[in-house]
Amino acid sequence: MRFHRRAFMTMLASAAAASLRRRVTALPQFMAASAAPAHDSLRPAYHFLAPHNWMNDPNGPIWWKGNYHLFYQLNPHAAVWGDMHWGHAISTDMVHWHHEPIALAPTPGGADSEGCFSGSAVVFHGVPTVIYTGVQNAPRDQATIRDGNDKLRETQMLATADDDQLLHWNKLAQPVIATPPPDMHVTGFRDPCPWQESDGWYLAIGSGQRGRGGCILLYRSHDLRHWEYVHPMCWGKPNGLKAANPCDSGEMWECPDFFTLDGHHCLLYSTENKVYWTTGDYDPHTHLYTPRQQGIVDHGAFYAPKSFLAPDGRRIQWGWIQETRPQAEYAAAGWAGCMSLPRVLGVNAEGRLTMRVAAEVEKLRGTPMRGTLKGGAQNLPLDLLHQEVALNLAPHTQSATLRLLVDKKPAWELVLDWRSGTGRCANRTFPLPARTAAPAPVRLYLDASVLEAFIGDTAAITTRCYTLRPSHIALEVTLDAAGSGAWTQCPLAAISPDRLTA
Repeated sequence: MRFHRRAFMTMLASAAAASLRRRVTALPQFMAASAAPAHDSLRPAYHFLAPHNWMNDPNGPIWWKGNYHLFYQLNPHAAVWGDMHWGHAISTDMVHWHHEPIALAPTPGGADSEGCFSGSAVVFHGVPTVIYTGVQNAPRDQATIRDGNDKLRETQMLATADDDQLLHWNKLAQPVIATPPPDMHVTGFRDPCPWQESDGWYLAIGSGQRGRGGCILLYRSHDLRHWEYVHPMCWGKPNGLKAANPCDSGEMWECPDFFTLDGHHCLLYSTENKVYWTTGDYDPHTHLYTPRQQGIVDHGAFYAPKSFLAPDGRRIQWGWIQETRPQAEYAAAGWAGCMSLPRVLGVNAEGRLTMRVAAEVEKLRGTPMRGTLKGGAQNLPLDLLHQEVALNLAPHTQSATLRLLVDKKPAWELVLDWRSGTGRCANRTFPLPARTAAPAPVRLYLDASVLEAFIGDTAAITTRCYTLRPSHIALEVTLDAAGSGAWTQCPLAAISPDRLTA
């Protein structure tokens, strides 16, 4: 069961929410709500996540003054979507994190009174600056979110850092972009993504129109505070789907991420419960983007990713790993959602997006175990819920199946069939990387209820499994009769002693 980042699940009563917003400004109150997640065996140990309550999209990742900063969508009051703030954590290695006070909170009566939605971070004239979407209640004719509620207006807001730890932020009182283009009846207007060109700053905003498809709206500025609308930079196409929420039908593109990489222009966006990547041509004179290739970043419970440039030039991406269990269960657990492992992006010779887990994660590895594989089924030793498993298969291998067993019963399954070129996991099918000799290597990151699986560097599927238990789990690998290969398994250390503080 998938939940959309913009869907209203269980909202706090407006008066109570306003009262809570006035009180919650510091980390100790945020962290003191409950210690229950510390004892929850389903909670990941080496993926980043909030101390408790609901989290979703990564926001504004940035390197500044020797530290990585990761912001994220956070509900400090409950483990369900609502009352969006910006959580904040700091790291020196993108693996071990220290939680900081909430960075951005809704301003009562302001343009973000109903939530600080997603956005980006840049350095402007030596000052870290975030541009984000604020939402507030508005008359129906001024609403920009067209999801059946039609009561929220989105505007683009700006805040600047007051200190080098990025702990204190000054918001501009008024939006820097107050309304969508006047000639458009938009399906949404959010998630700004800025970049700099020779003639100034540009900003992509996720949007769309009913019956026409999703699109990216382009704006231009010299000071990040006064923006001129240019035109739609890129349009989708109608696909015939109909839904109350335009993100489900593809008529709204959210969380755009636009950048250059390995000599290519790339645009990523989230819609239809998927994250699409494209590579294509961007004309710096007309400021139009034409996709040439397209694919899916991750075929599972992965959404709304955001990337940034690390100081060594790598483009690093985080994505939101969603819950797939019923809302009542994660609300009772007191936590929901986590971040994917940091992924290094690239573009290969065929113009396809590539990804691999950042090398920094390797510092968590314990003593490896190794063995060989042969046709048929065999069990790999797996006595912990926090593991990295790698399979390298011989050229004659045509198919492989990985199963996680709990008390000898299947709890999760990944089927890879290179004869048909397809994979299957959790009732989802996806294309496998084309093989030239041996099948693409398979790498599985198991972290309690989270499984991130990578097949080569162009296919990924993230899934959730809530039935795994320590000491009752085994990994079964089945190859076709002629198949063979080798496996390596490493335990991965937790990044926190209690699953609450990083």
